[in-house]
Amino acid sequence: MKLYRHTTDLAPELRGCAVALGNFDGVHRGHRAVIAATQEKAAALGGATVVLTFEPHPRSLFRPGDPPFRLTPFRIKARLIEALGVDALFVIHFDEAFSRRTAEEFVEHVLIQELGAAHVVAGYDFVFGHKRGGDMALLRRMGEERGFGVTEVRPVADAGGTVFSSTRVRELLQAGEPQAASGILGHPFELEGRVEHGDKRGRTIGFPTANVELGEYLRPRFGVYAVLAGIDQGGGTVWHKGVANLGRRPTVGGHVERLEVHLFDFDGDLYGRHLRVQLLHFLRPELKFDGLDALKAQIAADALAARGLLAAEG
Repeated sequence: MKLYRHTTDLAPELRGCAVALGNFDGVHRGHRAVIAATQEKAAALGGATVVLTFEPHPRSLFRPGDPPFRLTPFRIKARLIEALGVDALFVIHFDEAFSRRTAEEFVEHVLIQELGAAHVVAGYDFVFGHKRGGDMALLRRMGEERGFGVTEVRPVADAGGTVFSSTRVRELLQAGEPQAASGILGHPFELEGRVEHGDKRGRTIGFPTANVELGEYLRPRFGVYAVLAGIDQGGGTVWHKGVANLGRRPTVGGHVERLEVHLFDFDGDLYGRHLRVQLLHFLRPELKFDGLDALKAQIAADALAARGLLAAEG
């Protein structure tokens, strides 16, 4: 997959492409339906499959005071989209100036003049342009006028009728239901980042941890999780079972929100390494214990519970 930070001066083979539009936060099963429909149109046209997204997420510009909310910061979003087999990912820098462009200007300048799009695909609720002035009806109208096709992907839902959405994933994660969230995503929810130096208190009680700051990620329910932790090694990722605490560590007077991961049966130096952590099972909420001995006993119980759940999954 080729990654572009602009839509100008494109290689000739990308013009006449089919384009999927959206924020794609989470790259959930609804988003995947949009991208799959784009791939079908691209194959019929004999052109490239292109995904066009926006960074930072527009919500960061319009509501800067909101708590962190991202399911997939850009690095992770790009990796998930690449895994779907698209030809190119275009990342539009979403700033104040871009937000003032009308929907018609976006279609005319970006989709038609710069990308030369032959077909455009988006979800039923996609809106764009200054003050959200554009929607699928406008895209269809301009497509008819300017000669490109438009596909509107209707809601994708589970067997119970629940529509797959980023909002629903956030609600489930904040409720401590990572398995249900994974069902909508189509993949486990991951937090990832570089392992930082902590206070090294875990070593003193027999449970050394790798500490990862949460940054712009949504905060799932604080507590203890059974996890898989992936360490980048060579061209791939090596996965280890483990247990993790997500939160502020009230027993030791912690204030910084972070993820602390204990890898089972692992003896190595992770400082400075990139760690991927899949939250698989919520074990319990974060609690304040009466001293380190009580904390140590509970961590041992948590580790045993996590081992059991993860062993049952193979």
